[in-house]
Amino acid sequence: MQKRFDVFGMCNALFDLQAEIPDTTLETLGIEKGTMRLVSAEEQRALVPAVYTHIVNTQAGGSGANTMIGIAQMGGSTSFTSRVGRDEHGPMYKASLEEFGVKPNLGEALAGETGLCLVLITPDAQRTMGTFLGVSRELHPEDINIGDLVLSKYLYVTGYLWDTDTQKEAVEFAMREARQTGTKVALSLSDPFCVGRHKADFERLLVEYVDVVFANREEARMMVDEDDARVAAQKLAALCGGLAVVTLDKEGSVLVQGDELHEIPIYPVQAIDTTGAGDMYAAGILYGLSQDLPLPVTGRIAAWAAGKIVAHLGPRLPSLDRDAIAEIVRGGFPYDA
Repeated sequence: MQKRFDVFGMCNALFDLQAEIPDTTLETLGIEKGTMRLVSAEEQRALVPAVYTHIVNTQAGGSGANTMIGIAQMGGSTSFTSRVGRDEHGPMYKASLEEFGVKPNLGEALAGETGLCLVLITPDAQRTMGTFLGVSRELHPEDINIGDLVLSKYLYVTGYLWDTDTQKEAVEFAMREARQTGTKVALSLSDPFCVGRHKADFERLLVEYVDVVFANREEARMMVDEDDARVAAQKLAALCGGLAVVTLDKEGSVLVQGDELHEIPIYPVQAIDTTGAGDMYAAGILYGLSQDLPLPVTGRIAAWAAGKIVAHLGPRLPSLDRDAIAEIVRGGFPYDA
C-alpha cells in the first residue's frame, strides 16, 4: 500500500498564547516566575483576559504537534489528531497546523474549551507557563481518521495521552489499527511523571504494539528499573522488540536496535532555552526513519535539529535548513551550519 503520510501524530492539542508582560503583572496574578504548572478551567478564565492585550504570538502547540510541525519543516508529511473546542481557539489551532503544513485531524467537543498553553515572558526573558488541557483530555476513538492512519508509515503517540479512559481507548484503538494495517507504532514516554503513574500499562503497550520507544535518561531508568541509562536503552529495545531512542542531555543520545548501539553526540550550541528540544529530537528521528535513512544519520539529524531549538527562544523554529539536513544525509555533520 502506498503511504501518503510519513507520520500520524496523536497528543494533546494546546494552543500557545505567548504574552510579554511586566513583572508586576505576575505579582498581581500571584504567579511565581519561572514555574510551569497545570491550571484549572477557572484559573485559565482569569489568566487569559488579564494578559490578552499583551499577547505577541499565537500558534498550535503541545508536544506531539511540535513534533509533527518539526517533521513537516524537514520536508516530511504529517497529520495530527486531538480534540478541540468550539471556542475561538479551536479554528485558530486548525489554521495554525495548516500554515505549518500539518494536516489537522481534530475532533470537536460539543462543550468545553480548547486546551491552552499560556507562556508569560518577562523583560528578563524568563518564561512562566500555565497549561490548561481543556477538551484535549476528551479524545475519543471516533476522533481518529482511520483512512489517514492506514496511509501513514508511522503512528506517533505521547504518554501524555494515557490520562483519561477515553484517551486510553483512543490510543489502543489507533495502535490496534496500525498493527493490523502495517503502520509502525512509536511511543514517547513523555515525562517521568507519566512513567511513575502508568508504568505497568506502558510496559504492556511496549510489548503488544510498539516498534519505536522514545525516552529521556530518567524515564528509561524508571521504566526498566535500571540505573545505567545505556543498559536501560538496551532493555527498552528488547522489551518492544524494536528501536529504543534515549536522550542523555549533554552526553548526547543512544539508539539501540537489536545488537546495534549507536552513540549520537550533541550538536554544540550556546543553549538559551531547552523548551521543545525533546519534541524536535523526536521529529528528527521519525523523519529519518520514515525516509529509510541509516540509524546514525537519523540520530545526527535529530541532534542537529534539537541543537537548533535550544539555541532559540521558544519550542519551535520559524523554519529549518533542509540543505543542512541534506549535508548530514551525505555524510557530514554541519557543526558550522
